[in-house]
Amino acid sequence: MLSPVDRTTSPHVLILMATHNGDAYLKAQLKSISSQDHKNWSLVVSDDGSHDTTLRILEDFTRVGHSVSVLPGPLRGAAANFMSLLCRAPEHASPQTYIAFADQDDVWMPDRLSRGLRALALLPGAQPAAWCSRTLVTGPRLENPRLSAARPRPLSFCNALVENVMSGNTVLLNPAASQLASHLAGKTGKVVMHDWWLYLILTGSGAHIIHEERPCLYYRQHRGNEIGSNDGVFARILQVPMLLTGRFRRWNGINLAAIAVARPFLTPESDENYSLIARTRNGPLGVRIAALRKVRVYRQSRICTAGMLILAMLGLF
Repeated sequence: MLSPVDRTTSPHVLILMATHNGDAYLKAQLKSISSQDHKNWSLVVSDDGSHDTTLRILEDFTRVGHSVSVLPGPLRGAAANFMSLLCRAPEHASPQTYIAFADQDDVWMPDRLSRGLRALALLPGAQPAAWCSRTLVTGPRLENPRLSAARPRPLSFCNALVENVMSGNTVLLNPAASQLASHLAGKTGKVVMHDWWLYLILTGSGAHIIHEERPCLYYRQHRGNEIGSNDGVFARILQVPMLLTGRFRRWNGINLAAIAVARPFLTPESDENYSLIARTRNGPLGVRIAALRKVRVYRQSRICTAGMLILAMLGLF
């Protein structure tokens, strides 16, 4: 029997989950959500046309007393699905609601929500803020867990311009950040991934980002992942041909277009840096490099930062 939750004193967390043919691992993820030590949550799922038993699993989860809403997805992949969830979040939330994101195939640790809530409670409530953490990257059966890559350098807009290090499956937004993200999601077109977009708009608008070293979930890697972990050295080596084909440049173009919608919310410094990068990325080599150095963009690894500068020299930034 479910114990009653005091919703007048316990913060409400709206969990946004995008699903697509997830029946292989969805039950384990739902069980980990129901086992959270923070009980005041509700789940909104956007399903992108599953033709397996995903919807039946969600129905069974609802039937035992959990607060679940299942919505039709936009059928354009994970990024668009999560963005559609953010657009529709206000229909399921109050101005005091926190937002968390859930992948269909992870397994949360029991304190995934409570740890984030405790950390965010220490910050001024009116300031947009987000909490995130490292993960334990595993195989399909949660075997061979390894700690995801560390984030040795500050999480900032200058980092977000060239790299995403805010893992969406660990993110918890405070109410101010939730409202900002929901508002801008409805105005934004295509994004590379929802969590990279979040990292850009939050750091660009001066939000406080808390990144914890202790992992909060098991990040399951399997053949069905639309986007998997790229933390390992081998994975980074495999990215080199991809980057040389111009994908990094295309991603940057998508991100810069998405940031343009958020410009009224950027800090003066972020807006100046954005404007300089957007204005010069198609310019002569010397102008491009000078702009990157002035903005001081960086990746978490010095080697990757050097590689990014090489891409800029090749016209692939």
